[in-house]
Amino acid sequence: MSAAAGKLVAFAGSTPNIGTSVTAFGTAFRIATMTGKRVGFLCLNLKSAKTHLYLGIDKPEVTLDGLRPELKAGTLTGDKLRQYSFAPSRLNGLHVLFGNLARDQAEYYEPEQIERLLQASREAFDLTIADVSAYWDNAATVCAMREADHRCLVTTGSLSHFQEDVNRWTGQVGAQFGIAQEQFQLVLLQGAYPHSGGFGMKEIRKETGCVSFSELKLKESLHLQLDSGRLDEWLAMEERHAQAFDQVADPLLKRLNWSERLQRTERPWMRRLMMHRSRGG
Repeated sequence: MSAAAGKLVAFAGSTPNIGTSVTAFGTAFRIATMTGKRVGFLCLNLKSAKTHLYLGIDKPEVTLDGLRPELKAGTLTGDKLRQYSFAPSRLNGLHVLFGNLARDQAEYYEPEQIERLLQASREAFDLTIADVSAYWDNAATVCAMREADHRCLVTTGSLSHFQEDVNRWTGQVGAQFGIAQEQFQLVLLQGAYPHSGGFGMKEIRKETGCVSFSELKLKESLHLQLDSGRLDEWLAMEERHAQAFDQVADPLLKRLNWSERLQRTERPWMRRLMMHRSRGG
């Protein structure tokens, strides 16, 4: 891999259907908007790809399963991946590869195919955010997590979400591939399950073994946009909508050393704010 290769950040949920895909997409959109860099979003939920529906596209022109012949042949390049990506101007430099819609083929993705995809994405983009399944029983989750420069684990305050599933999937299976739980940035979705028992970050960090953490409160209006396929419009409509993901985006920007290299066209107050945050103020 060349020194100029882009970075890879993988997002996994402790449990399915808790908001991981939205968290990953919102973070990717926010980073692309703030930095002006080329950011790729890979939907790697092999059995439950929904990103296209969140963006109001019933039948995407290109999906992950459509690339399988090139992945099997090893001919997918960064240039080709950029061409295949969905990247309208309203996404502000975010390039999206929609996921596998041939669910009966999910078990047939080989590690070499996913590794080829991740390599092409590093070639194509400055940063790739991969949204993977909460289950570590497939090549996409394992390969993306193993190769990621940074890993985010999304969970809620529900005991069944951050205890049992984290220990059995992220803990036990991840350890087999040399991935320790303290290597994850924990993202706690606040308010997702209001009657979950009230467990806070302190208890969850102790239980999961994660060291770095973020707390993210998703607005109720966001969920309405998912059902209507207007997630991108909602994020672009008002600054405060996308700002909700700063709690996750900011730590990643610091890790990437991008905090003080925002695009010149960005609002001056935002540059000052990011510089202030990067200095720990």
